Amino acid sequence: MATDSSRSPDESAVLAAPFGRLGVAAHAGVLTGIAFLPADTPLRAPISDGVCAQLAQELASYWDAPQHVFQLPWRAEGTLFQQRVWQVMLQIPPGQTLSYGQVAQQLASAPRAVGGACGRNPLPIVIPCHRIVAAGGLGGFNQGRDEGLLGVKRWLLRHEGALAGI
Repeated sequence: MATDSSRSPDESAVLAAPFGRLGVAAHAGVLTGIAFLPADTPLRAPISDGVCAQLAQELASYWDAPQHVFQLPWRAEGTLFQQRVWQVMLQIPPGQTLSYGQVAQQLASAPRAVGGACGRNPLPIVIPCHRIVAAGGLGGFNQGRDEGLLGVKRWLLRHEGALAGI
């Protein structure tokens, strides 16, 4: 993607989501971060030809049909182990989940290490960390167990039809 030299290669936006707001960051035409923000955070429209605008369009498709596969360019910075866990996440289809233990077994690791990698995922939803759950329940989400973030995880799993057995 060609960049316009009259604007910075950094881009950001605050997008509406069914459960609140998403803070979005991009650099040089590549999505680099998504953060869950309070529902009263003011919206900030993305530039019309940027990757944040592409994410907004793809999220709208995902809100309509959870089988949507994200196609925008992204980069997730992390350790080699985190990258391996995130690759497993990308293989879990909408409507399905794996437990931290199942992923740990695939990677010859430990469930806590998998949970730590899930919590450090810089691109939740695009890299679907919500599809990894505890063996006996929901587990944590986005480096925490606070009810607001767990509500987002429940919403995403319900949206994809995966909450019934959890």
